[in-house]
Amino acid sequence: MTNNKTTFSLINELALDASAFVENCMAEYRSKVSAVADEIVKDKSKKIIMLAGPSSSGKTTTASMLSAFISESGGRAYTVSLDDFYFPRSVGYPLDENGKPDYECVEALDLQLIHRCFGELQKNGRSRLPVFDFRSGERIDDAKEIILEENDVIIVEGLHALNPAITDNLDSSNLYRIYVSVSSRVYDESGEVLLSKRNLRFVRRMVRDYRFRSTSVERTFEIWESVMRGEDKYLFPFESLADIKINSFHLCEPCVLAKTAIRLLEDVKSEECKEKADAIINKLRLFKDIDYSILPSDSLLREFTG
Repeated sequence: MTNNKTTFSLINELALDASAFVENCMAEYRSKVSAVADEIVKDKSKKIIMLAGPSSSGKTTTASMLSAFISESGGRAYTVSLDDFYFPRSVGYPLDENGKPDYECVEALDLQLIHRCFGELQKNGRSRLPVFDFRSGERIDDAKEIILEENDVIIVEGLHALNPAITDNLDSSNLYRIYVSVSSRVYDESGEVLLSKRNLRFVRRMVRDYRFRSTSVERTFEIWESVMRGEDKYLFPFESLADIKINSFHLCEPCVLAKTAIRLLEDVKSEECKEKADAIINKLRLFKDIDYSILPSDSLLREFTG
């Protein structure tokens, strides 16, 4: 390593024993999440867990792991996505500076409904929550009922989970705030950044969107600028409000994702995207390949590889 920084050569050295490398990465992350679950279980006043993070930070898997660890301790954790509180598309959304619908802004969510539902959970321990149907663009209100017993909590995950526009209307004594993101970089041997935090999240998102959402790499490049603007404006200013931060970076992920990512990036035809694609390809080619088939089924990286 260079000045204790994570270099690609260190990662490649660890990748020589791929199975042990992957298992150690998984164990390290499970340990981080388990420690957070222990804190939640010990403090029975915390009934609503707000879990925020930028795109492709691993919020969904982290929420699922938290829920599992809490269940092992005798409690029960319900997981709710703030996406379910989107206004129906028929209602419309605020516009961004380019006159296009701004799906990233907190005002795209029905704040009044959020305050009502979470307020009922804090006060009465029960509420009926909506579910958003992304295919139809419509929201189904009162779709599911949550009843919190003594050892139960609700995990609320989403971009805006730390936003005061949501949390200021709730009793803070019942809240526990978590921020999860890729908080590491990968360096070259001279100490220069090879893969930034956003590079790493982009690779995650590109692979995931192609596999699960039939989204082309060109389309991922196209929307990435908007995603980053949304994070800068609506997430990062509230990062410091978190009670705890979890780094979701796995040392093995450049090796696990590189082969698929390179193949996708090599198929880019758009001249506008090709220079960016080639730059990422040149970096990912430095890493030894680890077949993602050896990932455990509960690995956070499965959120992106399938």
